Amino acid sequence: MGAPRFETSPAAPVKSPEHWHLPAPYDWRAALAVLLIGVALIWSAQRVEIDKMLRLTGEAVLAQVGLQDESQVGRGLGRMFGSLFPFVIEDRQEIARLPNLDRDNLPMFTRIEVIENTRYKMNTTTLQAEPVVEAKEYLVHPYGYLFKVADKMLETFEIAAWATIISVLLSIPLAIMGARNYTPHPVLYTASRSLVSFLRAMPELIIAMFLVLGFGFGSIAGYLALGLHGAGFLGKFYAEDIEAADRKPQEALTALGAGKLRVLRAAVLPQVAPAYVAYTLYILDRNVRMAAVIGLVGAGGIGQELKGRYDLFEYGHVGTILLVIFLTVFVLDQISARLRARLIG
Repeated sequence: MGAPRFETSPAAPVKSPEHWHLPAPYDWRAALAVLLIGVALIWSAQRVEIDKMLRLTGEAVLAQVGLQDESQVGRGLGRMFGSLFPFVIEDRQEIARLPNLDRDNLPMFTRIEVIENTRYKMNTTTLQAEPVVEAKEYLVHPYGYLFKVADKMLETFEIAAWATIISVLLSIPLAIMGARNYTPHPVLYTASRSLVSFLRAMPELIIAMFLVLGFGFGSIAGYLALGLHGAGFLGKFYAEDIEAADRKPQEALTALGAGKLRVLRAAVLPQVAPAYVAYTLYILDRNVRMAAVIGLVGAGGIGQELKGRYDLFEYGHVGTILLVIFLTVFVLDQISARLRARLIG
């Protein structure tokens, strides 16, 4: 017998560089889509007055660098921001409206101030407007308004905290029913997902407006509105994390005869717990900020005080409120960041 023969397939021809072909990064469909999007943006820009915004912003910039005398934006914002300072921290009450005030036994840290105001009164004899000086006494609390804002901010935080609790309590059953691998029935899955989408689509301000009609002005409408809207977000995030959890521990417990709820508690919850805490802290942080907004429609919290002072053009009081809101959100964000780092780490 001769030596074995091995047949080899002919080598594939090597293409020369001039025969190389790189596919285009886009085709005519992508180019058409970009063109349509551009046309839609141009049409929308006219509807929302992008050109006016750019013109007014340009005028404000030119006025700031001295190339233009003044601008509408600078004049309006400058008048308001100039009135924000100094921040108002004291509270004044006209003594004439305090009939039971004991001048010899004033509240701690308070004092009486006399302020003279000049107003013009028509003289019936000469028919001329003559200046009249009026002196009014005020009881001054040096830190009275700051304490009032702090109390309103505490109420705002309480609204945000209870809204977060309501969101969590509502979102847990919605998440279980809205997870494909744990929902008891497809109908419940569709109903849960639909309800979560509805709650997420309804702005807190709109929900608060309706709830104020039913519960009246105050914090009840505030934390219910924030709680319902937050349940829409948490229900979606919780359900998606349940669906994305690692299947191997779940399959192992199922093989041992564990029921769905036991598998969910023992195999899924430990995986999703850090993410759930992060979501919840984010909702709490967001609720603190939004609680100040829904107060504008009478849903309690510091927003009511902010709107009242703004309507009276008392921008010094507005500045104090904004500063307290910023400090509260900043401190809460630092605490949340530390908690997330400890849980994830």
